[in-house]
Amino acid sequence: MGARPDCYMDKPREFHQSLLDFLSKLEFGSSDMRAGSFANDPSLQVNSDSELSFREAVSRDISRVTMLPDKDGSGGCGGGQATSGEDYSVNLFREYLRLRTVHPEPDYDAALRFLDRIAEELGLPMKKIEVCPGRVVSIMTWQGTNPALKSILLNSHTDVVPVYQEHWKYDAFAAVKDAEGNIYARGTQDMKCVTIQYIQAIRRLKAEGKKFIRTIHLMFVPDEEVGGHKGMETFVKLPEFEELNIGFALDEGLANPGEAFTVFYGERNPWWITVHCPGSPGHGSRFVENTAAEKLRSIINSFLDFREKEKHRLNTSECFTLGDVTTVNMTMVKGGVAYNVIPAEMDVSFDLRIPPTVNLQEFEEQIKKWCKEAGEGITYEFAQKHMNQNLTSTDESDPWWNTFSTTCKAMNMTLEKEIFPAATDSRFIRAVGLPAIGFSPMNRTPILLHDHNEYLNEQVFLKGIQVYENLVPALANVPALPCDA
Repeated sequence: MGARPDCYMDKPREFHQSLLDFLSKLEFGSSDMRAGSFANDPSLQVNSDSELSFREAVSRDISRVTMLPDKDGSGGCGGGQATSGEDYSVNLFREYLRLRTVHPEPDYDAALRFLDRIAEELGLPMKKIEVCPGRVVSIMTWQGTNPALKSILLNSHTDVVPVYQEHWKYDAFAAVKDAEGNIYARGTQDMKCVTIQYIQAIRRLKAEGKKFIRTIHLMFVPDEEVGGHKGMETFVKLPEFEELNIGFALDEGLANPGEAFTVFYGERNPWWITVHCPGSPGHGSRFVENTAAEKLRSIINSFLDFREKEKHRLNTSECFTLGDVTTVNMTMVKGGVAYNVIPAEMDVSFDLRIPPTVNLQEFEEQIKKWCKEAGEGITYEFAQKHMNQNLTSTDESDPWWNTFSTTCKAMNMTLEKEIFPAATDSRFIRAVGLPAIGFSPMNRTPILLHDHNEYLNEQVFLKGIQVYENLVPALANVPALPCDA
C-alpha cells in the first residue's frame, strides 16, 4: 500500500498556526474588501468583534491540541495549557494560577506577559505605570461612548501569599482539579478567580458587540498582600490614577459558605503596633526589680483582656459579624540574649483590626493608658496605622449601589452587607473619596484565603463570570450623575 498523503491532522498545531498567520495578514474592513464582492452582502460583513471571536476560537484550538498532562487526581481533567472538554475560562484560570506571583519574590514579569497577551486577545490598549521600582500597575481600558463620564474600575491584585507546601494535598501552584471539580492552588479565592472572571466577562461582552456609555478600566496591581505600600497606596496619589476619572470601583471580597453572597462596603483599620518595654538588667539568679518581662506581662494582659471582651461581644450578639468588632492578636515577642541574663528590653507586637465605628483617637488613648499602667519608660510604634474610616453608601437611593443591588436581585442573588474584617486595596480607593464595593461571587464555598488547600469549584467560578456579565453592563450604563459634571 502506498504512503498515506499528508493530512492537516498529522500536525494540528502547525495547521492552526498557519491559519492564524493567514488571518493576521487580512485587513478586516479594509477599503479593498468594502469595494469588492463583500460590499453588497451583509452576511459577509466582518467587524472587529467578530474577528476577535474567530481569532480566539482558533487560539483556543491551538492550545487544546498542544496540551500536556499534569498531576491531577483521579477523575481530574488533566492540565497543561488546556484540557479536552474543559471550559476555556477554567483553562485560562488554571494557567493564571500556575504563575508563581508569590511573596517574598513574586514573579511579576510572568504576570505582565500574561496580561499583555490577554490585552492583545481582547483588543484593548494596556497602559503600564511603574509606581515603585519593579512594581508595575497595568490597566486595560475599554472606552465608553461618552468618555467624559466617570469610569468603572474593575480592580484586582496579581500577588499571592506564601504557602506551607507540606500541608497541601497537591502542589500549591499546579492548579490541580479533582474529581469534584475543585481547583486547588494559591490564589483560587484570593483573588486570581476575580481577575479571570473580569477578563472573561469583558471578552464575552466584546464578542457580542456590546457598547457602554461609561469607560471600563481593568486594573491589575502588585503588592496588595504586603500592605499595598508599593502598589495601590502609592498609585492613588499619582496623576495617572486621577486621569482614570473613576466614578465607582469593584474590588475583592470573600467567599460565603451559605447560599448568599457577601458584599463589603467598608473595612476595619489595620494597626500593627510594637510595644517596647525597657527594664533593669541583671543576673538570672537574682530577684531584680523593675524588669522588662514584668512590664511585658502587664502589656500582654491588657491587650489580651480586651481581646476577650471583643470576642465575647461577637459571640453573644446575633447582629455582629467579625467586621463589627476589634480583633487583637499577639504576633511577635522579642527579647533576651542568654538564659542567665535578664534582658534590658523586651518587645511585643500586636495585629489590631479596628472597625470604622470605633473612635480611633480614644482607642489610642486606651493604649497609652495600658502602657502607663505597666511601668515607666514604655513606648510604642506603629508599623502600620490606617485612620481612614470612609464607607461606601449602601442606601437604595445611591445610584451606584442601587444599580449593583438590583442587578444582583434580578439574578436571584441574596446579598449580605458587611464590613470587611481584614484589609484590601479598597481602603485606598475609599480614602481618596471614591465609592468601592468588595465583592467576589463565591457562594457555597468555605473561606480559605491564606489557608492550606485553598480551592474553588469550577462551577462556582464559571457562575461568577455570568454575574459580571450582568453587573458590568449595568454599572457602565448608569446614566449621567451630578458627579459627572
